[in-house]
Amino acid sequence: MANEKKQTFENHVRVVPAYHMYVFGVFLINFIWRLVQLKDGITFASIMNILLASAFVILFFYARSFSVTVQDRVIRLEMRLRLERLLPPDLRSRIPEFTTPQLISLRFAGDEELPALARQVLDEKLSDRKSIKRRIKNWQADFLRA
Repeated sequence: MANEKKQTFENHVRVVPAYHMYVFGVFLINFIWRLVQLKDGITFASIMNILLASAFVILFFYARSFSVTVQDRVIRLEMRLRLERLLPPDLRSRIPEFTTPQLISLRFAGDEELPALARQVLDEKLSDRKSIKRRIKNWQADFLRA
């Protein structure tokens, strides 16, 4: 991914315009239009149109949610393996204490700073993803996100 620009906390959120803006926009406009058409009368067809339009909007959110959940599970596994390799012995036994959101946030930390940051997260009981990510000095980019 050499052609990707440098990733930081400020720009690490992935937005896919064709999905997040276009597809959602079309589904939302369709749903609103189907509701507006109810002024012409409630029929079986108008009810089906609303049901289908709402199903498309719900599908949009679930499709994203399902892929992000799978991605989070992979990140959790990857981070546990990485922590097992990088943490000093006194911290290795504490790996099960990490929550999934903590592990997901820590994935952006470089290998050299990960042990110290992991200790901070556990000792200070940090749980806010943004506050953990803001502590990262050597950002390790992740361009392979869902």
